Amino acid sequence: MEKNYRSILRLWQRSGKSICLFMLMLVASSAAFAQQRTIRGTVTDESNLPLPGVVVTVKSTGKATSTSANGIYQVVVSGSDDVIKFTFLGSLPKEVTIGDKKVVNVTMVTDTKQLKDVVVIGYGTASRKDVTGAITSVKAEDFNAGVLTTPAELLQGKVAGLNITKSGDPNKQPATILRGPSTLREGAAQQPFYVIDGVPGASIDLLAPADIESIDVLKDASSTAIYGSRAANGVIIVTTRRAKAGQTRLTYSAYAAVENVSKNIDVLTGDELRKYLTDNGVPKLSAADDDGSNTNWQKLAERTGYSQNHNLSYGGAGTNSEYGASVNYMKNNGILNNTSLERTIYKGYINQRFFNDRLKLGITLTNSATKNNDIFQSQVLSGILFYLPTVSPYNADGTYKENYSRTGSGPLNPLSLINNNFTRTENNKTLINGFASLDILKGLKFTVSGSTQKEQNNVNTYSTSQSGIYVNAGGVAVRSAYTNTSNVVEAYFNYDRVFGKHSLKLLGGYSYQQDRNNDGFGVQTQGFSNDALTYNYLALSNPTQLSQIVFNPNYISTLRFVSFYARGQYEFSDKYLLQASLREDGSSAFGINQRHGYFPAASAGWKLINEDFIKSIPVISDLKLRAGYGVSGNSLGFDAFTARLIYGVPPGGGKFLSNGNIVNPIGPVRNDNPDLKWESTATTNIGLDFGLFNNRLTGSVDYYIKKTSDLIYTYPVSTTLYFYPFYTANVGKIKNSGIEVVLNAVPVKSQAFTWRTSFNVSHNKNVVQSLSNSQFGLNFIQTAQLGGKGQSGNYSQIIQPGYAIGTFDLWHYLGKNANGVSTYEKADGSTTATQPLTTDQFIKYDAQPKLIYGWSNSFFYKGFDLNFLVRGVYGNKILNATLASLNNPADSKLQNIPRFTLGESFKDINAYLISDRFLESGSYLRLDNATLGYTIKPHIQAIKSLRFYASGNNIFIITKYRGVDPEVNIGGLTPGIDNRDFYPKTRTFSLGITAQF
Repeated sequence: MEKNYRSILRLWQRSGKSICLFMLMLVASSAAFAQQRTIRGTVTDESNLPLPGVVVTVKSTGKATSTSANGIYQVVVSGSDDVIKFTFLGSLPKEVTIGDKKVVNVTMVTDTKQLKDVVVIGYGTASRKDVTGAITSVKAEDFNAGVLTTPAELLQGKVAGLNITKSGDPNKQPATILRGPSTLREGAAQQPFYVIDGVPGASIDLLAPADIESIDVLKDASSTAIYGSRAANGVIIVTTRRAKAGQTRLTYSAYAAVENVSKNIDVLTGDELRKYLTDNGVPKLSAADDDGSNTNWQKLAERTGYSQNHNLSYGGAGTNSEYGASVNYMKNNGILNNTSLERTIYKGYINQRFFNDRLKLGITLTNSATKNNDIFQSQVLSGILFYLPTVSPYNADGTYKENYSRTGSGPLNPLSLINNNFTRTENNKTLINGFASLDILKGLKFTVSGSTQKEQNNVNTYSTSQSGIYVNAGGVAVRSAYTNTSNVVEAYFNYDRVFGKHSLKLLGGYSYQQDRNNDGFGVQTQGFSNDALTYNYLALSNPTQLSQIVFNPNYISTLRFVSFYARGQYEFSDKYLLQASLREDGSSAFGINQRHGYFPAASAGWKLINEDFIKSIPVISDLKLRAGYGVSGNSLGFDAFTARLIYGVPPGGGKFLSNGNIVNPIGPVRNDNPDLKWESTATTNIGLDFGLFNNRLTGSVDYYIKKTSDLIYTYPVSTTLYFYPFYTANVGKIKNSGIEVVLNAVPVKSQAFTWRTSFNVSHNKNVVQSLSNSQFGLNFIQTAQLGGKGQSGNYSQIIQPGYAIGTFDLWHYLGKNANGVSTYEKADGSTTATQPLTTDQFIKYDAQPKLIYGWSNSFFYKGFDLNFLVRGVYGNKILNATLASLNNPADSKLQNIPRFTLGESFKDINAYLISDRFLESGSYLRLDNATLGYTIKPHIQAIKSLRFYASGNNIFIITKYRGVDPEVNIGGLTPGIDNRDFYPKTRTFSLGITAQF
């Protein structure tokens, strides 16, 4: 029994210790539990709307959750000293110490700096601080406002070195030149290369301005060479809007605008012209030329233009998907009667992520349908200036009054030209692009994308039986329908890793593109019994001769590009940057011996701000030096037969009779050149980026030298050696060099008021270095055959080594002689009062501006915002051939004259000659846009914000130019010429609203 007692005692001792230990653990856990508690709250955005998808992390435990669709979260914290961290893409992170709170509500603030610091560089993005090339980014909030018919106008005055000019014509694309002209070809060959959401060569007309998030302009070859043979004129990368993670958005924006002509040419009224003729002893005009009228033809042809634009967009992003859709409608009635632009754009996209976000699939569909109404502008714009104001538009029976026996300029009734001749164009573009992106390993990603773009272009022209252009033709109809398609496949790998102080980014890829153009036909016919159906039923025409049926000479062309490309980016210690790329392009457009080209590039950067000797300077907040060299090419504007021997109807060739049949002649119309290759542009760029006073003042300075070789031009050759008398070859060289300066500042920043300002200025010098090689050669190329009385064979510009493109070659005006007659200098230095010879012309000045500048300002005060843009050019010349042709006092009985001519002698038979007398300064300063807005952020869930604004475009201009407007076309081989065809510039006022839901 004693033994049992001892066993019980030992068991009690052990159990007691266990019970005590259990009691101690219970007390400790109770104390810990007393420290732990649940925190709840709601996360909202700056508009006080719930923000789903925000990551909420408890720092002590690392446990995380995300907010619900209503922005609500719930977490467990360990004590009052614990910290909760809130993170959301595109917003500044926020941390909150719990203390004794049980409910923690927070508002996330957009990280505008983070958004602005991302730059699209081609097949990827980079932080601005890591960029080694010359790239300018323009975000949506900095875009130009107003009535814009193409997204290119969003950048006017915003990018140093980018010159964009546009008239008031709603149907005409602006001329866009980056860092000077570098080719002898026209059209697309001078334009930058567009990339839209990664699709190379996509049409910029597919986009509504309201759908664009940002535009990145790649200027130097170290940035553009990754796009190889199409990047010599720069690359413009457009990124469209996408929904942010965890957000849904519904946005409606609209404006209504009124446009009027900003300036007309001051020509004489009917009474003023009669007095001028009487004072100069001219016999009274015939009844056909003077019925007592005072007709202002400019006013009759013009109207107040009304425009409207509506954009509705929707988007959302959940845990694994992003989606959105938008529709845009724009109608711009031109200020010339019967001219207008109407466009509807539909867009939709969806992206989906799988396998823990390792696989991402996406597809985007965009459709743009455009309708253009136009007139025969060259005849109308000339006619409203030259036609006699002494004649009324109509006869007594309501028909248009015409005098076909009258000679001189502007012999046809302008209103008849407008209403009896018209062109209607329907253009439909569809772009479908999809992609798949797979994260294979850590840092290694594979992306494949494909796109197809289809453009259907239907052009219909009709001149009625009353048309003065086609007298007695019974109506002339022209119809054409063409389809252009472009298919692109891209596949590339990205590898991004950080190893200690080393950062490495690698890119390698393949690209295939096939363009098929001009798949369609066109025909012209005439002789309709009436004009009721216009061009809608060509079978009703009754041509009396076979020559009255004309088929358009366009032919189907299939062009293929195959490319391989690679790029490496290396960064060490966040100080030293290196980038190198190489692209190989193959194109079927070029000669069989030269179908492949290589486009290398290399650049380096030094982040001086991260060096100790710079950190010690408190005024400097950012400093980076960069330099780069690269080669890019220009293959834009070519078809598949550029380098091939092709047959067709020779110039001037007419039909002939063969074995009783009327047939077309066939002969060579282009020579074969197996060695034709693309133009190559090598660019050296040195730049400095800086920030001062904690980045309140930032900017950049770039100096570049851009040399283009192997210029493509068509040279005259002997038909004893070649089938055709012209040969397309690589021969010449052009050099552009210049400097660009950009300054951005925040002079004032307080809780209530902020002022941001940005100024850019650029200088470019253009010079043609050569037009010859050992096989082909030209001493010069004459351009700008402007015509006019007695001057049909004259040229007014010349392309010659040592001079810029757009150099004027004109007669030198010496003033009036004793009889009031204009005199000119001959080549031998003597003076003549008669029309000089073409050999008496002198080279003088050019159309290239010395400076291009833009100055934008933004002011914010509480809910108000005010923005304005001043831009202009300096140091260029414009040939005012319009004023020269109007200045014809001796022919004032046949045509109207400007008020300028009242100071001329009626005996001056040479006053109209195009000479340097009419070479004028093209410098101007324009208040291009001013916008005043007010934003309301109601504290209700249904409406995030409402912004109302009023905007004005082309508010005023300071210039000495005597024409309609100094912003004449600077594109092509004949820049800086105003020759009776300038569609009047408009002044626009608009009211708009932007609502976010």
